[in-house]
Amino acid sequence: MIERWPDWPVLPDLFGWIEGGIPGLRQTPGVHGIHVEQRIGDGTYILRAELPRIDPAEDVEITVAEGVLTLRTERSEEKTERHHTEFRYGAFARAVRLPAGACSEDATAEYKDGVLTITAPVPETKTGTRTIPVRHA
Repeated sequence: MIERWPDWPVLPDLFGWIEGGIPGLRQTPGVHGIHVEQRIGDGTYILRAELPRIDPAEDVEITVAEGVLTLRTERSEEKTERHHTEFRYGAFARAVRLPAGACSEDATAEYKDGVLTITAPVPETKTGTRTIPVRHA
């Protein structure tokens, strides 16, 4: 059993927090991160990205280079007077490494209800034990 100190996360929680981004700390000044979730199932890699109030046809760029999928978008601030806002405006970006063997040429993207879903086929690999015969020279 893992014993927790009152204000300290356990190691898996800590790594998830660092990977998701430390609040207030950005890798590139002026660029916000995009929250994503990833999974592989039934021979398909699925990445879902939260992109609320974005026009995907106009404002989203998806690229793949050397096995890294990169999402870029920008949300402009509406010119209205507000007393308070916690919305984020400006540039947003996220890069994720595709799983080994993912077919980026056959990837598709769909946007619905503020969530961008990217899918790419991943050929299933055989996971078994195989004996390699040794030849006598």
